[in-house]
Amino acid sequence: MDTILTGLQPAFQPDQVSVWFKAAKVSDFPKNGGACVKYKDKQIAVYYFERRNQWYACQNACPHKLEMVLSRGMIGDEKGIPKIACPMHKKTFSLVTGENLNGDLDAISIYPVKVEDNFVYIGFSE
Repeated sequence: MDTILTGLQPAFQPDQVSVWFKAAKVSDFPKNGGACVKYKDKQIAVYYFERRNQWYACQNACPHKLEMVLSRGMIGDEKGIPKIACPMHKKTFSLVTGENLNGDLDAISIYPVKVEDNFVYIGFSE
């Protein structure tokens, strides 16, 4: 099970990006929800908050049970911090820092997102 989390990165800033992966068209993602994209051996959950007009990306694996489910989680906010709740056990994570908001799990990996020419790009440092 530990191999699921191998190669994941801690949160990093856009200026540390060495590769911008062209994930898909903006219209391929649900509004106010998530979708999963694959980059090399990583599954990445991508979310669009229509109300905020903001995009977020994180690992798709929930560290609680190591299931690839975060892209199907419920998005929302906690005290203004955008968050994702795992659909299986409702563990919540900040989409800004990756911090587990329940305080009982490790943080998840967060990735920078940008939109250019109607395409969504996810940043990686390799």
